[in-house]
Amino acid sequence: MPPIRTAAALAAMTAATLLGALAVSPAQARPARAARSVVTRAALDPALVAGRGARVGFVEQEAENAVTSGTVIGPDRTAYSLPAEASGRKAVKLAPGQYVEFTLPADADALTVRYSLPDAPGGGGITAPLDVSVDGRSRRTMTLTSQFSWLYNQYPFSNDPQAGLLHPDWWITECGCVPAATTPTPVISRPFRPHHMYDEQRLLLGRKYRAGDTVRLTVPAGSRAAWTVIDLLDSELVGAPHVETAAANVLLFGADPTGRRDAADALDRAVAFARAHRLPVYLPPGTYRVDRHVVVDDVTITGAGGWYTTVKGKGVGFYGKPAADGGSRNVHLSRFAIEGDVRERVDTDQVNAIGGAMNDSTVDRMYLHHTKVGIWFDGPMRGVRVTDNVITDQIADGLNLHTGVTDSLVRDNFVRGTGDDGLALWSETTADARNTIDHNTVQSPTLANGIAVYGGADTHVTANLVADPVREGSALHVGARFGAEPFTGTLRFADNTTVRAGTYELNWNIGLGAIWFYALDRSIDRADVQVTGSAFLDSTYNAVMLVTDWPVKDTFRIENVHVKDTRVDGTGTSVVSARAAGSASFENVDARNVGAVGVNNCGSFHFPANGSEFSLTDLGGNDGGGTTGPWLAAWELPNTLTCEDRPTVVPPPAPSPW
Repeated sequence: MPPIRTAAALAAMTAATLLGALAVSPAQARPARAARSVVTRAALDPALVAGRGARVGFVEQEAENAVTSGTVIGPDRTAYSLPAEASGRKAVKLAPGQYVEFTLPADADALTVRYSLPDAPGGGGITAPLDVSVDGRSRRTMTLTSQFSWLYNQYPFSNDPQAGLLHPDWWITECGCVPAATTPTPVISRPFRPHHMYDEQRLLLGRKYRAGDTVRLTVPAGSRAAWTVIDLLDSELVGAPHVETAAANVLLFGADPTGRRDAADALDRAVAFARAHRLPVYLPPGTYRVDRHVVVDDVTITGAGGWYTTVKGKGVGFYGKPAADGGSRNVHLSRFAIEGDVRERVDTDQVNAIGGAMNDSTVDRMYLHHTKVGIWFDGPMRGVRVTDNVITDQIADGLNLHTGVTDSLVRDNFVRGTGDDGLALWSETTADARNTIDHNTVQSPTLANGIAVYGGADTHVTANLVADPVREGSALHVGARFGAEPFTGTLRFADNTTVRAGTYELNWNIGLGAIWFYALDRSIDRADVQVTGSAFLDSTYNAVMLVTDWPVKDTFRIENVHVKDTRVDGTGTSVVSARAAGSASFENVDARNVGAVGVNNCGSFHFPANGSEFSLTDLGGNDGGGTTGPWLAAWELPNTLTCEDRPTVVPPPAPSPW
């Protein structure tokens, strides 16, 4: 086996060679023009979300704020529409020959474009070009694709836009009926419920461009795409590849960095050597094809950076050993991208980027794209730290800590465009416990919730930013459902910000809250639930919703919920919607631009003469309101029935400094 110093030299040589290949001559003097550089976070002024969400190295610019010859679409929060799935609920639609132009707000050498293309008429997607130029020069062409976009129909969805209903025996909102049990059979338009419309693609520019340089994205006149929608541009200064000087370099074990030959066996050999010699494994810049799981235990694997090292393939994944076999330990994955090839949702398929059980392990600075779930850990396991990762365009969840995951941390992760919960903790069979979800950003989950907690003990969800959930979910969700163990100990939501949250729930035909408590399988009454220091901005419906499903409304309750030191800036309907038996207290909750009565209290829908089955306690300092006066007025306390099943939605103004 070659000595390690040779591996280090080869790694350095590989990095230098790649940088040389990317280099281009400096741009000539750029033409004078008016700069238009609007930086946002979750499509808002960054000052409105300061201190919340992932601390990332890139800068976001929304296409609707840029210079364009195209058409701004939106705002629209209606599910199954292009604006609804866009960040900020707006985007720019380009016909062939049209462009959108951004002014770089900071030095950058890399771009991420979030976009949508049409599907092929029979499904399966298309490809189409997008020209990228900087200051009118340095033109490159990106090949965009919709092959990983466009799902249709009912769960678990279809890639066929012309497919009939997958479940004609299910009740659907569109006809207000069960189609198979309805005469005459209703005609359901096709494609039925199109969603998951966006994807994103990254581009290294080959050199550093300066703040003030202009990046123009142009759809060529001959594009086969009838339209190209640009949602946003992220720009970033990536810098040079990371070099690991003392490591088992996978090239020395036969890995092909061009992606033409399968590298899985070479990776296995490198891992075995690294474990035997107590060394990390190094993946130099390149693309490595892997079409199966790489099982990892007691090993560190690091790449040259998520922009330089990509492990790609059908079925690719880095997995710990199963928990039933003791799981893996001391696994550390960092600085590389995992690119899957998952185009349909099959929940039994183990096609996640990272999975299995990994105790006392870390996942750091990874880029996870086009797999089923970015990270799905099956416990029991403990002590994993998931930090500083970017997880985008997943068919299902971004991350799920499932079954007895304890003492773990999820921090500073950026999650966008998932097909299910962005971040989830699911205490199925065995309770998750003592986990912290801190300073993450979740944007535009096309189904379900931004951050969801399904049972468990002593969970802390803090300083996160969640924006633009699309349908059948909320920004923050507390769910006694999916067979989860009960909530116990303390469930703490502190210092979180939600933006344009609360979606339309198809099955109930109602709007949800920015934070949504749901007792389906059992009561939520054993934990001390604290919601503090939060900001609920521009909620589509209500800010806080507490509900039990109709068949169990007289069986389960929601208790011990305490909301304190929170601001509600804009609700389409109420601040609080109570559709359950139980109680909650409120202290120092300030609200403005409230679209309906402050508390929409339906209780358990029995409407007894002595008031609702849900009681509210005013602990003082609850100020502000909207169209009907103070949001928590004395006449609403403790349990006045104010029920309006489907109140009129009054869109609030955009959030502003308090």
